[in-house]
Amino acid sequence: MRSAAAPHAYPRHDNRVTLLSEALSRHLLIADDHPLFRGALREAVTGLFDRADVAEAGTFEEVSELLDRGGGDVDLILLDLSMPGVRGFSGLMYLRAQYPSLPIVVVSANDDPAVIRRCMEFGASGFIPKTLGVEALREAVARVLKGEVWTPPDVDLERESDDATAAMIARLATLTPQQVRVLMMLSGGLLNKQIAYELGVSEATVKAHVSAILQKLGVDSRTQAVIAAGKIEAGQWPQHPPPR
Repeated sequence: MRSAAAPHAYPRHDNRVTLLSEALSRHLLIADDHPLFRGALREAVTGLFDRADVAEAGTFEEVSELLDRGGGDVDLILLDLSMPGVRGFSGLMYLRAQYPSLPIVVVSANDDPAVIRRCMEFGASGFIPKTLGVEALREAVARVLKGEVWTPPDVDLERESDDATAAMIARLATLTPQQVRVLMMLSGGLLNKQIAYELGVSEATVKAHVSAILQKLGVDSRTQAVIAAGKIEAGQWPQHPPPR
């Protein structure tokens, strides 16, 4: 994964941030299941660059397919937390594990400070509320592309999680991309044979992943693994019943 080169920032004119990328062409991926919002976000970010290639995805499966084809060319992902194929922080967890050097900015309507802090704990490079104005959004994206981290200025990121939650976040961060996918499917109630079919692997491989997940999370059963992961996002998104 190549790192994003820093764009050159120039003085503001008429309260706008002007960024010139010279010969560079930026490659961004907007992942959101609302076409109208994707269009508005595309229009906002393309105003930052002389040239920009902006791909769009409405499901997490489309996100994975686009990155599989050209993930090395993507400079930044603008990711909604809630879209078909993921729930809560699972999409961010997977992308962070699969593409550790790719900047990911969460763009969400859920701007609860606890959610913002959790996104940053899971490795996001920034958090942009969907209510943010166009110019502020552009400045946030520009700063992330320069290697900075951007969150709403009125959010206190210093408050720490309780010890148990912090420990579970650290354990979840050790999962491989495939283990994250298996845990996501377990949370959706899928059985081993269904997971094997979805991933195109054998049931034995799925069982090996499940065993590794249990060991890394320090739990004894798949139900406990789902409950442990679910506690990380409790109260923020609808919860699926754990598999039996």
